[in-house]
Amino acid sequence: MNAVRNVVRLFVFGSLLLSLSFFTVACGGNTDNNANNSNNNSTNSKAEPAVKFTRAEQATILRLSPLPELPTSPTNKWAYDDKAAHFGQFMFFDKRISANGQVACSTCHEPTKGFGDGLNVSKGLASTNRHAPSVWNTAYNRWFFWDGRADSLWAQAIRPIEDGKEMGFSRLELAHFVANTADIKKAYESIFGALPDISDTKRFPAKGKPGDDDYDNMSDEDKSTITRITVNVGKAIAAYERKIISRDAPFDTFVEGWKEGDAEKLKAMSEQAQRGLKLFVGKARCILCHFGPNFTNGEFHNIGLSLNPDLQRDTGRFDAVSKVKNDEFNGMSPYSDASPDDEFNNKLKFLVQKAHNLGEFKTPSLRSVATSAPYMHDGRFATLKDVINHYNKFPDPPAFSPREEILIKLELTDKEVEDLVAFLQALTGKALPDTLMKQPSSPMP
Repeated sequence: MNAVRNVVRLFVFGSLLLSLSFFTVACGGNTDNNANNSNNNSTNSKAEPAVKFTRAEQATILRLSPLPELPTSPTNKWAYDDKAAHFGQFMFFDKRISANGQVACSTCHEPTKGFGDGLNVSKGLASTNRHAPSVWNTAYNRWFFWDGRADSLWAQAIRPIEDGKEMGFSRLELAHFVANTADIKKAYESIFGALPDISDTKRFPAKGKPGDDDYDNMSDEDKSTITRITVNVGKAIAAYERKIISRDAPFDTFVEGWKEGDAEKLKAMSEQAQRGLKLFVGKARCILCHFGPNFTNGEFHNIGLSLNPDLQRDTGRFDAVSKVKNDEFNGMSPYSDASPDDEFNNKLKFLVQKAHNLGEFKTPSLRSVATSAPYMHDGRFATLKDVINHYNKFPDPPAFSPREEILIKLELTDKEVEDLVAFLQALTGKALPDTLMKQPSSPMP
């Protein structure tokens, strides 16, 4: 049986490496030619990294930077609107859109904590069962939340507002707040147009959301009117979150220096961090899931943590597949700005729930990862070193779903672990402008 497992492991590992080579070629052409060209440039300038890399490693590394332009957001026509982003930023920090007036989006996504909250599991009105993921570079994602139960950034932004453990508000309350708060109403209408008259509280009760009698008893037309206001707020918040981008890290400067043959830029990463980079693309095999300039494949994997530390099951991606396909805010919904036939929706159309999805969670971006501890979907690891040691030793976990066969003990030395941590720290981007790190003085630009 062990022999069969080893054969399977080798087959899967070989397939992934082959897929990675295809990915490399698709992103930039012939690996050897590009590597040779890069080596020629470096040789001509006589500027080389402090650490020796193979041609294959060099070809892989040079494709990890720079970060590309933001992907389009066809379901959100306000994604590129600066006024909408400003309004969304104001709402992101506004605690008034919570049941107790004490919780905002920024409560769990605090700028000074890497747009996380520093807690193992997030806490709004009550504790949840998952760690708040950082907002860094979330605009590059294909799926949202740890389990991917939303297919757009704006669809994700709406959910915490109505979640009973997070902000505990309702779409009726939100609509009345927007309509009855002078500066909020003015800003909203300057972007989305005149608000409908929702002053009749018999037609539009003070509070309620799907599942509440006051909301469910409304006419379909009135429900749509109220929901549209919530959707617009979500799209504005998403427009702001698209500005929360980590780029221009020491690693990016290092890669730029390697491409240009600039010795000074090559010094942007310490020799220790360069050794960590060599491990990252080689022995440590991080590159298998954390590839591309955003350092994630954007997909879902079972790494043996499907039971929370209190031994509670978390089905992860498995249950989320049906949720996103039936989400009232997905890309095929009436609230999407893309047609159902838009290419964006292919990921929904061809999405199928599979047995191996049980216990899978999304691979996060590693951009600015050092700023957003703790780590994993349940925040069980306090430091990056703890994360690496999980992969390094792989204790047999009490799990109700099998860990992926490709995962094997890395058996890195203590020095190698420290080198890898140094590289991950070198992925911390330049600080955002102060103006993006706090609530504006007014919802109007």
